[in-house]
Amino acid sequence: MIIWLASYPKSGNTLLRSILSSYFYSKDGEFSFNNLNYISQFPLTSQFMSAGINIDNDEEIFKNFINVQNFLNQEKGKVKFLKTHSALCKMHESNFTDLNNTLGVIYIVRDPRNVVNSLAYHNGISINEAADTMIDNSKFLVKSVKNCRVFLGSWNYNYDSWKYLKIKKKYLLIKYEDLINKKKTTMLRVLKFLDKLGMKSKLDIVKLNRAIKSTDFKKVKNLEQNETFYEGVLDIKTGKRKTFFNLGPNNDWRRLLDDKIKIKLEKAFEKEMSELEYL
Repeated sequence: MIIWLASYPKSGNTLLRSILSSYFYSKDGEFSFNNLNYISQFPLTSQFMSAGINIDNDEEIFKNFINVQNFLNQEKGKVKFLKTHSALCKMHESNFTDLNNTLGVIYIVRDPRNVVNSLAYHNGISINEAADTMIDNSKFLVKSVKNCRVFLGSWNYNYDSWKYLKIKKKYLLIKYEDLINKKKTTMLRVLKFLDKLGMKSKLDIVKLNRAIKSTDFKKVKNLEQNETFYEGVLDIKTGKRKTFFNLGPNNDWRRLLDDKIKIKLEKAFEKEMSELEYL
């Protein structure tokens, strides 16, 4: 069964993956980039190629999301985390997932006024273009060599779509800001949620503390300076790999964001930002 780590891009998904992978899949709780291999992304082209699906046909990809998840869930009784940026939606009359494959979701949300700076840097576009991308409810994530195309939607659509699992009591919402400022409290909430889903494990507070400490932004950023982090994108202009861990907690819209962009996002997402107490 799958526990989704879902989010709009640049919202802290990699940080949560880093802590969880260090806690569950390392011996001592110490973070390394290799830990992240234990929490794969979805949908990957390799997952669909293994199932004999034509990865150049988007309609076939969407129609086989659940078939591939069935394939990944062949090992009965085993729980796996999968990261995704897809909205929980239906495309080509096919659902992204179903309750036969999904045990639950942890949805990570971040103040869109900070997301916009990270998204602009990551995609090599202007802040204004990034804001337009976030507001556009027809957006797909572009297919790459590694990743299949998925429907992203707007920032608020993506966030709202996963609430369906809240009705089924399979949903936990965490804020990126809490993951930074209240890391231990937030992770204890995560572990309690996983326990309720049936992923029962004895709490190892020493290991959790190490996982939290070793995934501190400055430490991971320094690690990236000495090791290649292959999830970092290539800069189209230079051909070099961009730093993935760029600003982190220092990405503060109060200092960095133009008022016009701020107002634009607040107007577009007023309902959700108020609900999340960002306004």
